Amino acid sequence: MKQYGLIGNPLKHSFSKKYFNDKFASEGINAEYINFEIPAVDDILSVIRSHPNLEGLNVTIPYKEKVIPFMDQLSEDALIVGAVNVIKITRNKGKIHLAGFNSDIKGFKQAIEPYLKTHHTRALVLGAGGAAKAVFQGLKQLNIIPVYVSREKTDPAMLTYQDLDAAIIEAHTVIVNCTPVGMYPNVDECPDIPYHYLYHEHLLYDLLYNPDETLFMKRGKEHGATVVNGLEMLLLQAFEGWNLWNVNTSIH
Repeated sequence: MKQYGLIGNPLKHSFSKKYFNDKFASEGINAEYINFEIPAVDDILSVIRSHPNLEGLNVTIPYKEKVIPFMDQLSEDALIVGAVNVIKITRNKGKIHLAGFNSDIKGFKQAIEPYLKTHHTRALVLGAGGAAKAVFQGLKQLNIIPVYVSREKTDPAMLTYQDLDAAIIEAHTVIVNCTPVGMYPNVDECPDIPYHYLYHEHLLYDLLYNPDETLFMKRGKEHGATVVNGLEMLLLQAFEGWNLWNVNTSIH
């Protein structure tokens, strides 16, 4: 039986295990999907060695960037973003080869595109981790000018939450939450932005999908904004991950 899995910590509320095991059952695929909640990124090697039928891994918080040194190859998207969320494992005469991909860019672009209007030309990307980097690149590819918003200014082009005034919020009509703030069970939390400056032309996209409607989304709706959660992106990037494991055999 082929095996696939997810590495990260914590994984209690992960979507991937149920999604893939349901897919395997409904399509008659002789495979299983396992959660590997590892305490340190170094444990990835022991997971792979102890599961000889493991052919692919998804990677989630906090290891999307930390797994890169373990990769033998990186796709162009993974190199651009500096983060890996799909690993293809191949074995040849006992030698293990790991190829790292990033399916978040494609998944995000496909998920947000139906909601974009002509006035959506600038975006605030809340967060600066691996998911935020994928969103940043996806927005650029959609010809939307993105800017990072973080608690600390680590780059001159970055904004902090304290910088967000009426002019900035009104000019950036797409706001994407790439942080875990508001994720279950902390449903009474939301990113610290001035929601009272939002209006009907804003699109708020939350990468979170649990709960279905985060406080970030609720507060946006109160001011007439269009709000979307991250479930569609999750489905799309999961589908792309499956293709990478089973269709793409090499990195070009």
